[in-house]
Amino acid sequence: MLSQVAEGVFTHQSALLENNAVVVRGRNGALLVDPGLTEAEMTCLANDLRESGQSVAAGFATHPDWDHVLWHPDLGAAPRYGTARCAAFMRDFRSNPDWRALAAAALPPEIADETPLDLFGLITGLPAGTTEFPWDGPRVRIIEHPAHAPGHAALLVADRGVLIAGDMLSDVLVPNLDTLNDANDPTEEYLVGLRRLEAVAGDADFVIPGHGSVGGADELRARIEQDRAYVLTLQEGDVPEDPRVGSTAKPGWEWTTDISADQVARLAERHERGGV
Repeated sequence: MLSQVAEGVFTHQSALLENNAVVVRGRNGALLVDPGLTEAEMTCLANDLRESGQSVAAGFATHPDWDHVLWHPDLGAAPRYGTARCAAFMRDFRSNPDWRALAAAALPPEIADETPLDLFGLITGLPAGTTEFPWDGPRVRIIEHPAHAPGHAALLVADRGVLIAGDMLSDVLVPNLDTLNDANDPTEEYLVGLRRLEAVAGDADFVIPGHGSVGGADELRARIEQDRAYVLTLQEGDVPEDPRVGSTAKPGWEWTTDISADQVARLAERHERGGV
């Protein structure tokens, strides 16, 4: 069911991974951000919107991870947008003849047979440098940054004081770095992302993470500091001590410890090779 966060802003959370789809009501339809995950959940979301008298005017994918680029026919044929880099990533992915098998392989086994892929990743890129979402609803600022994934963007619903953070600032999921390559420094990229979110934190009364619970203004700032401390510890080559990791992790989220250990190992390997 839709849960109200602020005037005209609602969430619809998935059972697995606690993904937050976000609905922002406009004058002639809603902006739908990151819908998912299963066919039943997206059908439920479409029914909730219909019962509230709303259609979908546009969609937005905060970044190109599989669980943020899903769609269902019941949500309608509205255009679905992302940053230029996000859309380019998905075009390249779908150009692979085996893209469907690759996407299916990324699905958690619990929902592998329940997640529709026909409309997966059909994202239109906004012009590079776009800083405001083009629609007739409340003002929505686009905060693009390099953290976590190519073309990642948060949305600030400025008139409602809501920051839609994508896969950052979660109370259950630790910072997950972008894939290492020969040219990037994913820890520094993550710190850049946090600084860009911090720059708009004063305009937000609520934060909606891609996974987990909605937080207020104080929680938003606390999560920024917590994530910054986590990433700085990774840079030092240590497994961070964090309440989202290990025995203090939320039940069902203990696997976040493996993310931390894997990231430390990947960064150590880069250092040994003399990389960034």
